[in-house]
Amino acid sequence: MTCELLDGKKLSDVVRAEVKAGVADFVAERGRAPGLDVVIVGDDPASVVYTRNKEKASNEVGMRGRLHRLPAETSEAALLELLGRLAEDVTVDGVLVQLPLPKHVTEQRVLDAVPPEKDVDGFHPVNAGLLASGRPGLVPCTPRGCMRLLALAAPGGATGLGWLGGAHAVVVGRSNIVGKPMAQLLLREHATVTIAHSRTRDLPALCRSADVIVAAVGKPSMVRGEWIRDGAVVIDVGINRVPTADGKSRLVGDVAFEEARARARAITPVPGGVGPMTIACLLENTLIAARARTP
Repeated sequence: MTCELLDGKKLSDVVRAEVKAGVADFVAERGRAPGLDVVIVGDDPASVVYTRNKEKASNEVGMRGRLHRLPAETSEAALLELLGRLAEDVTVDGVLVQLPLPKHVTEQRVLDAVPPEKDVDGFHPVNAGLLASGRPGLVPCTPRGCMRLLALAAPGGATGLGWLGGAHAVVVGRSNIVGKPMAQLLLREHATVTIAHSRTRDLPALCRSADVIVAAVGKPSMVRGEWIRDGAVVIDVGINRVPTADGKSRLVGDVAFEEARARARAITPVPGGVGPMTIACLLENTLIAARARTP
């Protein structure tokens, strides 16, 4: 069986082009560009790179992207004060607080301070509730990107997600960021969904029953090839840095890629799979938020 690589970079370019066209229309209609403000506290190297990429990507599609870099010792009160200003600023359509935050800051309190209508990460309890109840709202970017990739994996090369109806999808990971919203989106497409995690009994057997596996547990190469049934579709959300023999490091996913590729019908690579789609869907969410907020 030939395994199809689900190219997130290629699809993200398509999504960005769609957003860029939508931004141009928005500017022509409303007289301003959608605004995305990204907040980072501290100097975690990975977070610094991620936030710069988000600012750059927003500017590339014609949005007004702005990065707020705060020192690690910034108090929770000062951070909340900034978020309050962004909440009131009519030129700001999307607000994203980069995680993780320093230990002295209460993560949930900060995320709750982002207005639901500007919560382009989709983490606010209001947006989580809207997703769970099947109502329109801002959806977390990574699960949204996974669904777009799954559309590429449709049998016979067809587009759309109708093929998921009745399929068994196993989501390995139960986070509020990926696992839970991913399950909700799969349910919307009438898949039969099982949420599993690292403590699930006989996880390999459960995975072997899946038509679709979404791995988002944060453990490098945890999902082995023998866990994959022949012809399954594998979406690997994991991004883990592991050491190499030469003293350097490389990025791997939560799935043992080469092993899984030998059995799967379609699989996302790491890097180059889900990652590019996350930023593209952040831009898409910002445009959605701007359109919803501006009469």
